[in-house]
Amino acid sequence: MLRPIIICICLLFANLPSAFSKDTLAVSRLDTILETGVLKVGSTGDYKPFSYKDPASGSFSGFDIDLAESLASALGVKLEIVPTTWPQLAQDFDAGKFDVAMGGVSITFDRQKTGLFSIPYMREGKTPIARCADKEKFKTLADIDNPQTTVIANPGGTNEKFARANLKQAKIVIFPDNTKIFDEVAAGRADLMMTDASETRYQEKLHSGVLCAIHPDEPFNFAEKAYWVQRDIGLKAFVDQWLHQSIETGAYEKIYNKWFK
Repeated sequence: MLRPIIICICLLFANLPSAFSKDTLAVSRLDTILETGVLKVGSTGDYKPFSYKDPASGSFSGFDIDLAESLASALGVKLEIVPTTWPQLAQDFDAGKFDVAMGGVSITFDRQKTGLFSIPYMREGKTPIARCADKEKFKTLADIDNPQTTVIANPGGTNEKFARANLKQAKIVIFPDNTKIFDEVAAGRADLMMTDASETRYQEKLHSGVLCAIHPDEPFNFAEKAYWVQRDIGLKAFVDQWLHQSIETGAYEKIYNKWFK
């Protein structure tokens, strides 16, 4: 009885090398990037100063675009920006249209379910931005959440999700163009927007004397920005190490100062 069993065991182990050969293993996303010589980065292009797509030229610029260039350089490959939108971001990510999503992406549990996040690079939180004349009116969620208040939000992202989760009486208006949404507040067609503290500071500078960020150092909630990486451990490890080195060497700070200071 032992002889047939031994023969079966020997045959099983004889087949192991082919079963675990490189050809049968799932292809690493990192290996594919290195072999093709292209890093594909998904970005919305509507979120200054993180990512902005020029409507005339179609070119992308911004804080995270500069960092995407740095990441591609560290990999020794070319950068290809894949346009996406906030409502379409998760679907495009799941379809594998890009390797990494960069451009002010916040860590969420829903996104974590389908991909991996790099180490965080910025602490965030939702806070209001309103016309400076009204900044004392909207300090708390209770101040904001009344039927006389019109809150504007861009569709499909964490801004809309936060507004709908926390406002039950205020009027929520979804505005499709995130590049012009703050002009709606400035013109009085909406009372305020709740968005990431970093964006409120930036837009306050762009609309000096007109729009004011309200307590950006004490936002309503806690959030962090990171890079949303396809589910490949090797790629995440590379992104983490590159980001860590960028922070420690001052390269990150140099890019940060260019866009935020």
